[in-house]
Amino acid sequence: MLAYLGLSSIEDLLAPVPEEVRLHRPLNLPGALPEQDLKRLMGAMAAKNKNLDTSISFLGAGTYEHAIPSVVPHLQRRSEFVTSYTPYQPEVSQGMLQAIYEFQTMVCQITAMDIANASLYDGSTAMVEAVLMALGQGGRGEVVVSAGVDPQYRRVLQTYAFARGFSIKEVPVCNGVTSLTDLDAAVGPGTAAVVVQQPNFFGSVEDMRAIEPIAHKGKMLFVSVITEPASLGILAPPGSYNADVAVGELMSFGNTMSFGAPALGFMAAKQKFVRLIPGRLVGQTVEEGGKKQTGYVLTLQTREQHIRRERATSNICTNQSLLAVGATIFLAALGKQGFRELGELCLQKAHYAFRQITAIPGFEAVFSGPFFNEFVIKVSGSLTKLQQHFVQASIIGGYPLCESYPGMDDCMLFCVTETRTKEDIDLLVRVLNEVRM
Repeated sequence: MLAYLGLSSIEDLLAPVPEEVRLHRPLNLPGALPEQDLKRLMGAMAAKNKNLDTSISFLGAGTYEHAIPSVVPHLQRRSEFVTSYTPYQPEVSQGMLQAIYEFQTMVCQITAMDIANASLYDGSTAMVEAVLMALGQGGRGEVVVSAGVDPQYRRVLQTYAFARGFSIKEVPVCNGVTSLTDLDAAVGPGTAAVVVQQPNFFGSVEDMRAIEPIAHKGKMLFVSVITEPASLGILAPPGSYNADVAVGELMSFGNTMSFGAPALGFMAAKQKFVRLIPGRLVGQTVEEGGKKQTGYVLTLQTREQHIRRERATSNICTNQSLLAVGATIFLAALGKQGFRELGELCLQKAHYAFRQITAIPGFEAVFSGPFFNEFVIKVSGSLTKLQQHFVQASIIGGYPLCESYPGMDDCMLFCVTETRTKEDIDLLVRVLNEVRM
């Protein structure tokens, strides 16, 4: 390779890499090992990670633990799903195309929206794609975002804003929810999109019906972000409060948390945006000929690797089809009643934990409004000391909000899903009591 490039050494090849970002020492890695020794080493390294098999988790903040029926991995790991690629040729891809079509249908059902695409990379890029759709081909304008939107999502949006040249206005929260007064003041003639999360990052339930008329004062799009889809089992779906686009994360449905990735973004929208939404759309049609059998095909595409790519709506060039299949099987296994019961269990168990924790002196509720399955607790002692107690009790504690919100140094975000038992919650309460003593 060096000879072909006319170079004499690897150093010549790396010349464009600035000196200040080079390591200038070998990587701290052991030398080559026999296969058996390497397996033992990797196993010991993996054992250092906290996992949900040996620890009780009360950590949410955008990634959630939900029980996965055994039918999900059993079907999801079939070779025709695991090895499938982009279904460009419908005549040999009917199974995957139908699975994606069912995924789109279920997303529409739980969000009460008209159309849904065949998934996106993750919730944060799905939110960005909705914003870019609102900004249009020019890519310029202003976006109003609630501070209650997941901080990681907002950071991704800021990265795109820096590169694309649009501006962002962040609206503060008051008592854990978006300030309607500040939101009304922030929305103006140049606003292209209003973005609000439900429930928001603090777990608080936003008054989306009060936000909707503010978000629609002009021609802007109202974008609803959903990072905990189990909430749709009991809370009003985006379509019911006239959201234009619903985006978010579905990884927790039928897929393991896997230390945060891969994720499964979704986007659903009103019918009038069908030619503007990014990514794939699978449509149902009828085969030509005598039998008129149902068939599934990719449709309404203007994507960058296809024809007319100058009119492409996005640079999203794949979908998370394997994870989407998992989410589809998960929802099919639960059914309508099971989906509602999932939301009810999360709500009931979280409120039981909230009542038990706030009864302990020194542990106070930060916000007084309604919440779904996450809530913020103010801790009188050291969060570091509290985390040490959690580790000793094999508990993965809540999310320290100081990492994302200045001024909340003594606040922790706890999450409770249907996977937590009364015994799990009571153990958490005992540990908190020990810390207080």
